[in-house]
Amino acid sequence: DTVTHKAFLKEVIARFKASGIRTSIFVDARPEMIPAAAEAGADRVELYTEPYAKNYAADREAARCGLGVNGGHDLNLENLKYFAENIPNLLEVSIGHALTVEALQFGFAETIRRYNELLDRVAAKPRVFPQE
Repeated sequence: DTVTHKAFLKEVIARFKASGIRTSIFVDARPEMIPAAAEAGADRVELYTEPYAKNYAADREAARCGLGVNGGHDLNLENLKYFAENIPNLLEVSIGHALTVEALQFGFAETIRRYNELLDRVAAKPRVFPQE
């Protein structure tokens, strides 16, 4: 809750920034959480993406506040394309659990290839891992 904990977040983020560390705050995709993240000094917000289909307003509010948007949690090969196409300010995605499960089926290299191929089809979107 960035509103309730804004003073604490501001203090912690200031310490990170003093050390040159970029900050991203994990938030529910509720627009009212976004301005407090910006006021606390965050560089980005990472939207909890399970309810993303219900609420795109948080992405627009983040852009209005000058914040980049990361997406994380509950993304997989089935829903990532739709998510990336519909969150225009998306800069990064964090895919952990699904990637691990899919890697058990396809192998890590093939899974990464599939994610990057999917993201490459959605122009100018982030990659899971950069190509070497």
